[in-house]
Amino acid sequence: QQKKENIRSLTMSGHVGFESLPDQLVNRSIQQGFCFNILCVGETGIGKSTLIDTLFNTNFEDHESSHFYPHVRLKAQTYELQESNVRLKLTIVNTVGFGDQINKEESYQPIVDYIDAQFEAYLQEELKIKRCLFNYHDSRIHVCLYFISPTGHSLKTLDLLTMKNLDSKVNIIPVIAKADAISKTELQKFKIKLMSELVSNGVQIYQFPTDDETIAKINSSMNAHLPFAVVGSMDEVKVGNKMVKARQYPWGVVQVENENHCDFVKLREMLICTNMEDLREQTHSRHYELYRRCKLEELGFKDVGPENKPVRLQSTYYFSRSYNFRGKGLKKQETFSTLYLFKILKHEPPFKQSERILQAKFEHLKRVHHEERVKLEEKRRLLEEEMAAFSKKKATCEIFQNQSFLATGSKKDKDRKK
Repeated sequence: QQKKENIRSLTMSGHVGFESLPDQLVNRSIQQGFCFNILCVGETGIGKSTLIDTLFNTNFEDHESSHFYPHVRLKAQTYELQESNVRLKLTIVNTVGFGDQINKEESYQPIVDYIDAQFEAYLQEELKIKRCLFNYHDSRIHVCLYFISPTGHSLKTLDLLTMKNLDSKVNIIPVIAKADAISKTELQKFKIKLMSELVSNGVQIYQFPTDDETIAKINSSMNAHLPFAVVGSMDEVKVGNKMVKARQYPWGVVQVENENHCDFVKLREMLICTNMEDLREQTHSRHYELYRRCKLEELGFKDVGPENKPVRLQSTYYFSRSYNFRGKGLKKQETFSTLYLFKILKHEPPFKQSERILQAKFEHLKRVHHEERVKLEEKRRLLEEEMAAFSKKKATCEIFQNQSFLATGSKKDKDRKK
């Protein structure tokens, strides 16, 4: 604050020339050209390509997508546009197959990976020793047009999950596609419900800036109209004495550029005419800086040290280098452990073979012992049977002997009596 108070305002006595600086910037920017990258997220057939054609008043070559893709994939197409003497390199990134799968749990992950890949490519270009950012084609996504189905009820779970995972990586502008499918009363209630759900779920959508006095009023009023209800069409219909872009229905005509019919003009004004540069600036200063900071922190780079003192890049480099050496040492240790284990395993087959031979011998002896035991049991059984038979014979003989003895004794007695 003290430094600001010391700043003096001087009135120059003559012309110096630095007032031409804005003109120099404009001329240089026009010479270089501009780039603008739009990501269109929405279900197949919701009208993404038609709206882009209508926004830029150009028939972009785009083939109809099928509903039977097994995974979500992103298709990027770049076009060179020129209006007056201003050249624009426009990249349209379309989500093919989004929301068509039965299992939609990971439908948003390819989109997140694509955005991160563009940030990573720009970061790698920045970290090069010999950079070429002047001629580098910036492919970072500047705005995401999220197309919402005109159900009139509430957001789908897939919509909430996708926007929640994208809001920290890209500027999200939600639009209600095919807004002529529901009535104006239902549309107004649908808008209020959508914004309420976004706020309650903590989804951060892009807010048009109000810090510039020249556009603060219109941007603040446009923020109240979010999400925009749009209708796209490249067909021209005669209304009165002029041809207008519209959709022809049996009950009437929906004019695309009539603000009483839809918010297409508001979207085009905010997206292209008023806030295109702010979208580019927000992408670089907010979303890309967040990605860059997280990546550098993962590599060990810090602004301040333990004592809240600035950390030099060289110190961080030496720390990272020692960390890498330590990592290499751990890798070597793991390699030696693997080699040692390999050698043990290499000598293991002979031991295993000897073990199998001993086990086979043991099983053979065990089987022979069992067979001998069975034979002995059989011999014992036979011997016991023979002993039992002998005992029976012996008892029978003794009975016969006793009977013969008694018979001879009685015969002698009879002879004496006679």
